[in-house]
Amino acid sequence: MKSLLEESFGGIFEASLLLDITENARFIEADHGTVLIDIGQYVKGMPLLISGALKVLREDEEGDELLLYYLEQGDTCSMTMACCLGNTKSEIRAVSETKVQLVMVPIGKMEEWLSKYQSWRNFVFKSYHDRLNELLVTVDSIAFKNMDERLMAYLKERARVSNSKQIKSTHQEIAYDLHTSRVVVSRLLKKLEHLGRIRLHRNQIELFNL
Repeated sequence: MKSLLEESFGGIFEASLLLDITENARFIEADHGTVLIDIGQYVKGMPLLISGALKVLREDEEGDELLLYYLEQGDTCSMTMACCLGNTKSEIRAVSETKVQLVMVPIGKMEEWLSKYQSWRNFVFKSYHDRLNELLVTVDSIAFKNMDERLMAYLKERARVSNSKQIKSTHQEIAYDLHTSRVVVSRLLKKLEHLGRIRLHRNQIELFNL
């Protein structure tokens, strides 16, 4: 685990902190589609993503989801940190977008390292800042962009975080992420296919010129 941590966080954390993480954090591997943190759970650790990508979702009162942002190598989730430190239930769902490797830092160590390591404090504050900016981008997208613009941005982002032009997903799953209907998603995807920007396959979308 130490070598994996060094690859992802070696330029961020000092050697003593990396050793502390190795000795105290829990290593997790998960396949695509695994729910790693769920709404309503008490979160007992803070995730540090070593490889792959997670998508972080919010749920409304009717159970419909909205994609907030992605976490990638070297990231953590600021909303999870807030739940850990406040001992409150999670208000987000974190699902693996690809195969992932991560470690879960125990709550007690999160607090201890804030006073012990400058690099950890900087990392935590930067993570809050980065996730806030990503939330603002999501809010702006909902408020100021129409659905076809949101869909194109969504497809580009999924291709980027998965490093693949082949997106494996149903129209309904995309509709959940964008908090819209499957009918709307299907219509807009057909439009993009007609324009030559994508090609639709069964449960898969191939991107060309988005």
